Amino acid sequence: MAEIDEAVTRMVFENYGVEKYHDDHFRSTFYYLRLIKYKEPKKLGVDVGLRSHTDKTFSSILHQNNVNGLEINTKTDEWVVFDPLPSSVIFMAGDVFQVWSNDRVRPCRHRVTLKENEVRYSFGLFSLHKGVIHVPDELLDKDHPLRYKPFNHLEFLRAQKDLSETEYAAKAYCAI
Repeated sequence: MAEIDEAVTRMVFENYGVEKYHDDHFRSTFYYLRLIKYKEPKKLGVDVGLRSHTDKTFSSILHQNNVNGLEINTKTDEWVVFDPLPSSVIFMAGDVFQVWSNDRVRPCRHRVTLKENEVRYSFGLFSLHKGVIHVPDELLDKDHPLRYKPFNHLEFLRAQKDLSETEYAAKAYCAI
């Protein structure tokens, strides 16, 4: 799955004309793999497995078992159920990708809902960055002035206990 992350981020870097930064970025990337088990709701009518959020990562890749539950929030603020083929994964930009791109790439707001009598499993590969994240100069112009100060991704994650209820924590942490 790390190869998927590398390929997708390379395509994004190439699309924005900053591919010369990709190899350094990838050398500074490390991953957190997590197996997640969502138990069936204990109370009737309770369907929240994971509240609405964006990931505090550069990117996330998720795969779920045959029990759907991942919902994606669209630009028009509608919730859409992600109903993948069994072998599919979903790649999602995180808050740190938004900062790196100076708001050109938006993080994916998502949540997990549960159904009665079903246990849901998923696993996620979350990419993190060692060192400082900063917006490449090539992504700055009169229509896209600098919106974020450089910041250390791991320090940002440590600060999350104070920012956890903020809708877009990276903006609260390092916006100009």
